[in-house]
Amino acid sequence: MIKFLKITFLSFFIATSAVAGSDGEIELSKKDKTIKDCFEPLNRATFALNQGLDKVIFKPVAKGYRALPAPIKKATGNALNNLSTLITIPNNVLQGDLKLAAINTGRLVVNSTIGILGVFDVATDMGFPGYIKEDYGQTLGTWGVGSGCYLVLPVLGPSNIRDTAGMFINVMGGDPYYNISVNGNNEYLDGKFYAATKALSAVEFRASNLESFDNLEKNSVDFYASVKSLYTQDRENKIKNTQRGSIEVIYKEDQEWEEIDSN
Repeated sequence: MIKFLKITFLSFFIATSAVAGSDGEIELSKKDKTIKDCFEPLNRATFALNQGLDKVIFKPVAKGYRALPAPIKKATGNALNNLSTLITIPNNVLQGDLKLAAINTGRLVVNSTIGILGVFDVATDMGFPGYIKEDYGQTLGTWGVGSGCYLVLPVLGPSNIRDTAGMFINVMGGDPYYNISVNGNNEYLDGKFYAATKALSAVEFRASNLESFDNLEKNSVDFYASVKSLYTQDRENKIKNTQRGSIEVIYKEDQEWEEIDSN
């Protein structure tokens, strides 16, 4: 049961991080584009299961996390972003962006040392460019691999055949944090640490987007279709390195939400 809960938290992070903008925004375009949903009946059943898990587990935990003092939440977010560069950097290289790989390596070094393991985002204060996450699914997309059919994975949430394959690269290659030496003494960060950081990332993201998902569900004629569109458009934007849709739901510092129609 404990192992299942760990996988559940890790999986929700993978699913939600895929629909989250790199700057914490959730974007939904009005453009109508056909999405290949080859397994729709099964996808809808799985979607209902995942929604039940969210209501029972993730949403209550996220509400508790939101009640923490703002400095703690900010430090947590900074540290998690710092760790995520360990996945972003190799994907920068695989996408042929060596300059950005060097910049993100510098960001990792600065924030891991001066920033005390990433608790403080010193690199941004020093003028480093804004950080944009990359993953193996995006890399496959930049290589010309099509998305394939839309999938809703049990616990893992929205995906497609290409992005699911990208997720398994980490599994086949081992823990992406494993080969990071600690203090130069040949000790390594194990899988439990990796799972814990992903679980915390899931909670942090869900806490930041409580209202947005509630509003999306409330205002959607078909919530399943809305999430499918949101996921697909966001992944396309990330692969093309574009960030803007025509409708944005923006998380404000005072925890208020507003919908902006930019047409």
